[in-house]
Amino acid sequence: MPMIWNATTILTAAILALLLVLIVIRLVSNRRRRIRREANPRKITLKDIDLMSDGSEFELYLFHLFRELGYEEVYQTTGSRDFGADLVFRGLDGRRNVLQAKRYGQSNPVGLGAVQEIYASMRYYEADRALVLTSGRYTEGSRTLAAVNGVKLLDREDLEDIIHLFKSRRLDEAIAIIEEPAEFLESPWNPKVKKAN
Repeated sequence: MPMIWNATTILTAAILALLLVLIVIRLVSNRRRRIRREANPRKITLKDIDLMSDGSEFELYLFHLFRELGYEEVYQTTGSRDFGADLVFRGLDGRRNVLQAKRYGQSNPVGLGAVQEIYASMRYYEADRALVLTSGRYTEGSRTLAAVNGVKLLDREDLEDIIHLFKSRRLDEAIAIIEEPAEFLESPWNPKVKKAN
């Protein structure tokens, strides 16, 4: 005898299926949120970074990542009084580094302000080297200013490479990306003399 589905049975089955889907979505979402909260570099992906609610989660992740990479004297600065640096760490060459972390989307490039802030923070933290690391990209102006001042810029591709190398246990190669010297550029400034009228 064939089973006859009435409207109530169909509606009940649809509601149960919808509830099951919502529970699965909730579990996956809670797991991803927990992973981001823990900031465990072995579990975090670039997609997790893109989903972080604010820059402080990204800063905490980088703090853990740099410690796991083997950097010494890694400090996370305090939020409102960081003087332009989010991390301070001692490089493999023994020099103190300051790093500003920018969790930006691809459509919102990092501008001049980040380069100005990290460069200015060097004196406060008695650092020898400055870096900006973003999950996005940089404006042309920020690249020029960084090159003139010797600030190392690490963009989304660099971050993706560092994450991949770290998870592949190729720590030396990940560190090499971070330790690579900044690009240097002579100032392109060309003063123009105005004639008095």
